[in-house]
Amino acid sequence: MFDPKKTTEECVAWIRDFFAENGRDCNAVVGISGGKDSSVVAALCVKALGKDRVIGVLMPCGEQSDIDMAKLLVKHLGIRHYIINIRDAVEGLKKNLPFELSVQTVTNIPPRVRMTTLYAVAQSHNGRVANTCNLSEDWVGYSTRYGDAAGDFSPCSYLTVDEVKQVGRYLGLPDILVDKVPTDGLCGKTDEDNLGFTYAELDRYIRTGVIEDPEKKRMIDERHERNLFKLRLMPAFEPVID
Repeated sequence: MFDPKKTTEECVAWIRDFFAENGRDCNAVVGISGGKDSSVVAALCVKALGKDRVIGVLMPCGEQSDIDMAKLLVKHLGIRHYIINIRDAVEGLKKNLPFELSVQTVTNIPPRVRMTTLYAVAQSHNGRVANTCNLSEDWVGYSTRYGDAAGDFSPCSYLTVDEVKQVGRYLGLPDILVDKVPTDGLCGKTDEDNLGFTYAELDRYIRTGVIEDPEKKRMIDERHERNLFKLRLMPAFEPVID
């Protein structure tokens, strides 16, 4: 049985320990999308470090229809923040690549530019970058390697979507942020539309191994196996030195 109070307090202690060992006076830098994951991670960092040591970074790519949700979050937490539009950087890179870009390449450039932006903010503000992924999305590879999958510390990588929501409610975040339906920001579809199954089905399968629909089980297993490389350390050759 998941206990959001216990998990929250343990995660807050873990964040404090991380900063004690990896930058006692450093700030947490969090990319703020306006969704539940970045909202919960930012709130956990505020509880662990205090609002003066958390910096939110809003990174629209041109116009962002739900940027008001990101602004609501930084106002609710009372944290300092920057709004940095990445459109020029994204379009400049796309324009200068001397070949036709695949659909996946075009999809993954913005999150990788956002991660570059977060590290630019962090290195200029004595910061450590928070990873905002959750277990459910990582399980099926719904993240961009060296994009939103990167970071210096990750408070929610072992929490399912439902568990992240429970932590968000325990932290007192506005319901509109906790329950906001995640979309890909590109075609207007929800994450669940793109995946072909719901997060509730995925969360249950991860925690219990139970899923009634064999086709959805196949889809989840296939995605998980295909994307395991994203969760592992980069393979490195180790020479035998006599």
